[in-house]
Amino acid sequence: RWWAVVVLAAFPSLGAGGETPEAPPESWTQLWFFRFVVNAAGYASFMVPGYLLVQYFRRKNYLETGRGLCFPLVKACVFGNEPKASDEVPLAPRTEAAETTPMWQALKLLFCATGLQVSYLTWGVLQERVMTRSYGATATSPGERFTDSQFLVLMNRVLALIVAGLSCVLCKQPRHGAPMYRYSFASLSNVLSSWCQYEALKFVSFPTQVLAKASKVIPVMLMGKLVSRRSYEHWEYLTATLISIGVSMFLLSSGPEPRSSPATTLSGLILLAGYIAFDSFTSNWQDALFAYKMSSVQMMFGVNFFSCLFTVGSLLEQGALLEGTRFMGRHSEFAAHALLLSICSACGQLFIFYTIGQFGAAVFTIIMTLRQAFAILLSCLLYGHTVTVVGGLGVAVVFAALLLRVYARGRLKQRGKKAVPVESPVQKV
Repeated sequence: RWWAVVVLAAFPSLGAGGETPEAPPESWTQLWFFRFVVNAAGYASFMVPGYLLVQYFRRKNYLETGRGLCFPLVKACVFGNEPKASDEVPLAPRTEAAETTPMWQALKLLFCATGLQVSYLTWGVLQERVMTRSYGATATSPGERFTDSQFLVLMNRVLALIVAGLSCVLCKQPRHGAPMYRYSFASLSNVLSSWCQYEALKFVSFPTQVLAKASKVIPVMLMGKLVSRRSYEHWEYLTATLISIGVSMFLLSSGPEPRSSPATTLSGLILLAGYIAFDSFTSNWQDALFAYKMSSVQMMFGVNFFSCLFTVGSLLEQGALLEGTRFMGRHSEFAAHALLLSICSACGQLFIFYTIGQFGAAVFTIIMTLRQAFAILLSCLLYGHTVTVVGGLGVAVVFAALLLRVYARGRLKQRGKKAVPVESPVQKV
């Protein structure tokens, strides 16, 4: 039975019956499962040789025996500029600066939340437009849809890489100490999560996608225990649960939407589950990398460098890079949307890394969960969705949970400072 479910999810047309999915695949090569495998194989063609090279240089003790022009490059990529006795990344808990005040922390949190809202609300509207609407439609022609999710991922990462590179050159940055290869893990999970997110819109509605995003607060915390070895208070789990419940109330109270076949919906849910898993790993791995005292811009450059490397290589291997460029040439409107998507993505990533560096992965996820409610409100204005009383109550629950978290965190800081005034310098060491 479980094998039948997997087959129906991978090949939704087999279980569609008399209903037709919204965007049926043109051939078996266009099935999401096949594309995922092909993309993963393309990324593996870079990851596996890179892993073997890293292991080779470590076994040869290249850091002490290496010579020549390639030595600085190998050192930066494999060992880092500040080698540690252990290969493990130090996963000490984040410490707040001693001179910060509650008011200053609140202002920084407001700045991060506003930047993330503006960037990703615009990005969300464009994402839905690109993946669910046709381009070049006329009275006699239905137009054509853009179907290559990986090309969109590349477009988002290229501009972000340029912005991060210019920032590193023009602005003074701390001495970089992390081995470059460590960024590749966050890059791989980031690319896969973005691909799953774009691809899921072909099978499920936008509210369903937002609902899945809203429920990822607790998975991020659970991933934090595994990746970052972090501990959370009970009230953090409580507020995270309340936010997920509130957003779920808002979304589930909406009117019925046109649906595809159950097998097609299952495909979308599997893709959304992949998005949640990969995105949770990305946030916590980046959170752990900040232990190297790098800046958010350096993090942004390292992650997007490998993301561009993976996506460009995979697209070239599949021969899809030229086709995506031709689609942009045929439809100038799509080119404008792709450019604006890239701008929002670049600005959003700056806010993401700064927020994670200041407040951690869980707070960042809570801000992004709050953004889901605003995204649905914006969708109601643009597409005529109605808001029920239960939906309004769900929004109120979200805001109440966020205020409760801010209050609890402030009280915890005050108690910590009064009880143990000398802990901060020790933790920094």
